[in-house]
Amino acid sequence: MEKPYITIQNLSKSFTVKGERLEVLKGISLEIPKGDVFGIIGLSGAGKSTLARCINRLETPDAGRVVIDGVDMTSLSKSQLRKARQKIGMIFQTFNLFEAKTVYKNIAFPLAIRGIKKAERDRRVKEIAEVVGLQDKLTAYPAGLSGGQKQRVGIARALANNPDILLSDEATSALDPQTTLSILELLKDINKTMGLTILLITHELDVIKYTTRNMAVLEDGIISETGKTRDIFANPNSTTGKMFLKVYSELQESSVEGGSGI
Repeated sequence: MEKPYITIQNLSKSFTVKGERLEVLKGISLEIPKGDVFGIIGLSGAGKSTLARCINRLETPDAGRVVIDGVDMTSLSKSQLRKARQKIGMIFQTFNLFEAKTVYKNIAFPLAIRGIKKAERDRRVKEIAEVVGLQDKLTAYPAGLSGGQKQRVGIARALANNPDILLSDEATSALDPQTTLSILELLKDINKTMGLTILLITHELDVIKYTTRNMAVLEDGIISETGKTRDIFANPNSTTGKMFLKVYSELQESSVEGGSGI
């Protein structure tokens, strides 16, 4: 791969649950090139969301480093971290929208808390709303939107600060196949036109296959394999990779008589 833009070195994270220590990430190392659409796939409980939250330091790792464009995220002060996080957008499975705020105010929220003046906020919100296809929904409230439209609001809000990185944590898991396809097309277009580095964290092989160039398989808190997506699909080496591909192949075969996914 190209020179890494994101370097994760020996990253570990554990939690205490009911008095017992639960080791979630176990010395993860990973390199992601700038401008890539990189997939991280794993079963539920493999540590995917914890890894995402350690990358943007919503969680503080127990050990290891996350270096983004030469900056060690794990060594930043609180004020430095707040500034660094502005360059990392994040979208979620559950959308995380403010139900009492309009689409406009949801998108504008990260700009407002930065103290961006209203005229500039207005310009940026309208610009991003057009990118995600919501220019006619700015006065609507989340309750009146479809799941796909809600996720587009989430994407727009993540893009408001003009980030360099977009973290997608199971962002299509709650969507139907056709809506998932439209969101993935949007993410691919954003990657191409804005040059963002996108991390797609998911348990859906279709999402990985359709969208990513490179991928890693997360298995019980460790990276069990990494490489080009096409190579791993052709010949998975890890237990989880083989299992995922076996299930995927069986689903593809069964879809011949019924409807297929992406």
